[in-house]
Amino acid sequence: MRKSLRERVRYWFDGTMDRGTPALIGWLGLASLALITLVSSAVVVFADKDTEANGGWSGVVWMALLRTLDPGTMGGDTGQPLFLILMLTVTIGGIFIVSALIGVMTTGLEIRIQELRKGKSRLIEHGHTIVLGWSDQIFTVIAELVEANQSERRSCVVILADRDKARMDDEIRRRIPDPGKTRVICRSGSPLQRGDLELVSPDTAKAIMVLPPVGDESDIDVIKVLLLLNSRTWQGTRPNVVAAVQSSANLAAARLAAGENTLVIDVDDIAVRLIVQSHRQSGLSTVFNELLSFMSNEIYPWTEPRLTGSTYGESLNAFELGIPIGLHREDGEILVNPPMNTVIGRGDRLLTVAEDDLLIKAASHRPTVVRSAITAGDVRTSVPDRTLMIGWNPRAAKIISLLDRLVKPGSVVDVAAPRRPQEGMSGRLDNLTVGFKQCDPVRRPSLETLDLGSYRQIVVLTDDAIDPGRADDRTLVTLLHLRDIAIQLGDPYSIVTEMNDDANREVAQVTKADDFIVSTKVISLLLTQLTENRHLYAVFTDLFDPKGSEIYLKPAPGYLVPGAEANFATVIESARRRGETAIGYRLARRSDEPPLYGVYLNPSKTAPLALDEGDTVVVLAED
Repeated sequence: MRKSLRERVRYWFDGTMDRGTPALIGWLGLASLALITLVSSAVVVFADKDTEANGGWSGVVWMALLRTLDPGTMGGDTGQPLFLILMLTVTIGGIFIVSALIGVMTTGLEIRIQELRKGKSRLIEHGHTIVLGWSDQIFTVIAELVEANQSERRSCVVILADRDKARMDDEIRRRIPDPGKTRVICRSGSPLQRGDLELVSPDTAKAIMVLPPVGDESDIDVIKVLLLLNSRTWQGTRPNVVAAVQSSANLAAARLAAGENTLVIDVDDIAVRLIVQSHRQSGLSTVFNELLSFMSNEIYPWTEPRLTGSTYGESLNAFELGIPIGLHREDGEILVNPPMNTVIGRGDRLLTVAEDDLLIKAASHRPTVVRSAITAGDVRTSVPDRTLMIGWNPRAAKIISLLDRLVKPGSVVDVAAPRRPQEGMSGRLDNLTVGFKQCDPVRRPSLETLDLGSYRQIVVLTDDAIDPGRADDRTLVTLLHLRDIAIQLGDPYSIVTEMNDDANREVAQVTKADDFIVSTKVISLLLTQLTENRHLYAVFTDLFDPKGSEIYLKPAPGYLVPGAEANFATVIESARRRGETAIGYRLARRSDEPPLYGVYLNPSKTAPLALDEGDTVVVLAED
């Protein structure tokens, strides 16, 4: 059925009106032009004397235009009645048109402001860091990036998340009130949608970080984002991309989706390794937090031409500020705590622990080593472990499996939980015997039935089945009971515990637990480090892997005579003789004092230092 001309014109007109504010302004302009033309033509035809008096047709048009824009202009008009009526007509028409124009522009401006507040505008930046996703980790990430970019003239962090932009801005301002020179820009959109990804200008970014969101299916979202990034056609150099998955079972799929040039971190695996390594050496989590954070000592690749041809062992005391921990070969190979006779080649860089790369400084002369204070011998006792694991979560089975590779034969781990785990306790173990004891961790009488004095280490796992905040509250109650029982028994055991929120760590200090493993914070710090320097991935992989050189806190009497006056250069030399790299120490008397908890990394090599029986030395060693 054919439509009439009127209907087609109406349809066309409706279509133009749907185009928004510009179309409305255009129609108002046409209406103004039509009104001015019509009135001016009427004046020329019916009021020729007034036309001549005002400069002809062009002068009348100008008069009509002024009266359309400003109604007060006609106040001084004189002439024939018809002329005055026509000028009044154009003035009244102008009032309606200008009023409508003001309304349209105001509405359009409000709509535009609302669009901007929704964070839907396209970003035009260069060299920025993009964070995809939103979780509580975002605040740690932003704080670390702000610290890392302090020396930059300008830096930008862009966040794309499926949240309201205004709420994201408010939360960031509340948690990070002073971002320094770093601009933090939020865009509202789903990282799972290709169109929304284009809002943050990925082609010109320096690095992209994919944060695991909150939820049981967080890894699915991460894998989808990695697929989108990997299948994308990049304009120019592809930025450094790092991501994290929560479950080890999804790691292979995530790496396949990401491609060869993307780093994917296994959150569960790192949390398990931290717990296992920390349960036997108090203070290790603090060491890792400091090495991973930009706010203190971190790892820098450093070129020192004067050491070319020297050995790695000779480089350990060659810096006034900074301590080497390994080599980054010219061909890309990473060596952490290599043999002391390893020769430093031309083009090799020293992996150096320092507060800032600007503070790394070669020593003009070697520091004095107090050789009389050096001891030779390992004071550690090699006996089977007895460990109590309170609670159960998906990481528990992996913890038991990894413990079995590290402990001496005949060691025992008992699981204390309200219900016996359905799986994870029956695998083949070579060195461990696993038992089960029924217990309600938040009830003191239930804990007292476990014979706590017979254990050397206690590991408290967080309950993943309940709200993270509530799980931390239950953990705090358990820790208070354990500490009070330990005081009565004479402190026979050390305590390592998982926490979900780093803010609860200082609250929990009253419990005097030896180590708090906040895996979400560690992962945030690690992702940020890799975002800034992907070459450190091999370094941290080695540090977390039991097969390579790891970080140990070993008894100080194995390095220095207890109480002897020496310096840290002496500690470095003592460790070098054992094929180890010393990077710091921990004072037992300050182990409960935040934020360092007695740990001092990269200390002065020449300042007087005396270590006592309970103190430890932080070293990189193979065992």
